[in-house]
Amino acid sequence: MAGASLLTLFDDIASVLDDVAILTKLATKKTAGVLGDDLALNAQQVTGVKAARELPVVWAVAKGSFKNKAILVPAALAISAWLPVLIVPLMMIGGTFLVYEGMEKLVHRFLHSRAEDEKHHEELVKAVADEQVDLVEFEKDKIKGAIRTDFILSAEIIVLSLGVVEAQPFTQQALVLVVIALGMTVGVYGLVAGIVKLDDAGMHLAEKGGATAAFGRGILYTAPWLMKFLSVAGTAAMFLVGGGILVHAIPVLAHWVEDAVPQGIAGTLLSALANAVVGMAVGAVVVAVVTLVKKMRGGDKVQAPH
Repeated sequence: MAGASLLTLFDDIASVLDDVAILTKLATKKTAGVLGDDLALNAQQVTGVKAARELPVVWAVAKGSFKNKAILVPAALAISAWLPVLIVPLMMIGGTFLVYEGMEKLVHRFLHSRAEDEKHHEELVKAVADEQVDLVEFEKDKIKGAIRTDFILSAEIIVLSLGVVEAQPFTQQALVLVVIALGMTVGVYGLVAGIVKLDDAGMHLAEKGGATAAFGRGILYTAPWLMKFLSVAGTAAMFLVGGGILVHAIPVLAHWVEDAVPQGIAGTLLSALANAVVGMAVGAVVVAVVTLVKKMRGGDKVQAPH
């Protein structure tokens, strides 16, 4: 009887794991776009950082990301079980914050004086040149900003994943969310680490000679352009993701966009454009309100998110 019970237990475990694997695959497909945005947003966090500090900065953000997941997964399960009505409002708050940060980046030069930007640049150059400076501490605010942005994107991915498994038993919900959270963090920050070390890999290959050297020089040439692209893509991702959250959270707006765009690839592109436009519009309003409030409270400048 004990042996039969043990085999039954193994069969139940195998069945649960099979279901978890299927559900995880579905959730991963649904969140793939947000994962791409997460990669773009976080890869730009090390731009301007000394080469020796790139991986420590990525690791610092990754640790913060793991902490975010440790908060978000239990919170998502608790909200799903007891307060499902809060899911949409929380998503809208997160989306609004994303588009605010995206728009603040766009209007940064209008909200900050040239002297302020030059002073910040001089401080960064000095810190990078000084071997005694702890750049992790120096860039503490930048790392906090990256972790804050990661929290919003991670919350979106966790909520989307939860929507896939909401009809499943609690155990399967928990397992799927844990697998998604861990896989997302390791995958995204592993890729970020690889991207930021492309220049080092290119330099190593360039010293080999022959065809390998040519390939290495090609990497060295394209790496800065890739980082610039990721910086631009990261800002665009804020509007795409944040605007998408806001559009889908408002049924009337979601139905209007769905009815207005055609099917197929063109429809997908137009839908993404509509999300971005909504995100930029909401972001502009929020930036204007925040700027006005800070001026009324006596602050003449708005601090840019890092």
